Amino acid sequence: MNAMLLDDDPVPAFPPYPAATVPNAKEGPLAGLTLAVKDIFDVAGYPTGCGQPHVLARSGTKSVTAPLVRELLNAGARFVGKTHTVELAYSLTGRNHHFGTPINPAAPDRLPGGSSSGSAAAVAAGLCDIGLGSDTGGSVRLPAAYRGLFGIRPTHGRLSLALTMPLAPSFDTPGWLCRDMATLTQVGTVLLGQDIAPLPARSRLLWAEDLFARTAPAAGAALRSALDLVQTALSSARPVRVSGADSEALPTAFRTLQAYEAWQSHGDFIERCQPALGADIAGRFIMARGIARDEAKASQAVKRAFREQFGAMLGRDGVLLLPTTPDIGPLRDATEADLEQHRRQAQRLLCVAGLSGCPQLSLPLAHPADAPLGLSLLGPAGSDRSLMRIASDLMDRLKRL
Repeated sequence: MNAMLLDDDPVPAFPPYPAATVPNAKEGPLAGLTLAVKDIFDVAGYPTGCGQPHVLARSGTKSVTAPLVRELLNAGARFVGKTHTVELAYSLTGRNHHFGTPINPAAPDRLPGGSSSGSAAAVAAGLCDIGLGSDTGGSVRLPAAYRGLFGIRPTHGRLSLALTMPLAPSFDTPGWLCRDMATLTQVGTVLLGQDIAPLPARSRLLWAEDLFARTAPAAGAALRSALDLVQTALSSARPVRVSGADSEALPTAFRTLQAYEAWQSHGDFIERCQPALGADIAGRFIMARGIARDEAKASQAVKRAFREQFGAMLGRDGVLLLPTTPDIGPLRDATEADLEQHRRQAQRLLCVAGLSGCPQLSLPLAHPADAPLGLSLLGPAGSDRSLMRIASDLMDRLKRL
């Protein structure tokens, strides 16, 4: 077999690991659905390479499967392979200096987005029904937007990340991508249990006018059209501002904390083993190594203040509409300078869920040119399944418009 347990991998989404069968329940709510798993989760019978050759060489074959993966298998999902990730999951582009870059089936001339690049590619190409990934700074939401997929970042801390590579633990969450809302919801029913903060039957819709203003012109026009459709289908949304007077305070705090924690997670390995790193990843870790504890504390204070302010704005019934990303995916031959600029622009939007700890669901509702875009719903912490209920209702209503 060319691609793990599949006969073909045209995108390519899967590392060429020797195929090993992973048992799953024959019956259950996910029976008949196929599952691909980002190569940061342990799966018995496979190594965990994390997109990094030295990590792969040290991994060995795992004997225990990560609990989150095991839940999906016990619910009947059939494993079809581990998927490529950006090196140490520390980039949004989808590029990997060592193992290559999966193809974006929705826009082959554009980057696939990462770091859950392989999981998103596998879903978009129809190679699996469920792509399990992780989202620290946008690694499920952004590739979902770039591929025209449904993708969710759950409430931070709601799901287990045991036997999973950490990057920045105060932001790390598992997440998943699917081609349709029904499958996304089926997975949520299995993994999430009951909401601890369910939304009421009639939620209060808000839209982030300052975040819509940060989109590229063509993308912004398409996203505003999608916003209008959502309001027609559900109800009118009230405009709100998410950022304060200093529009860079939130993304700066996020970048600082993410980098500081990434060094805590991987700094010892990098200094001790001196692994070969891609230039972009190496640059990020050089920056991360230089962040002082006082800088991290100051950014933590920004995070706490924002979480309190944002939580008060959402209350227990608020749902925020926002662009998932500011533009379509960059071209595959984009320069590193262009990609860094794109990354910083994207982080202005993506950092909101990370800093607040709230669930965010990206829906493929905009298509400005030759590539898709995502419009997101973001709800209060603990409202994940309610958010999926609203999204399902929205998609049904949009079909009837």
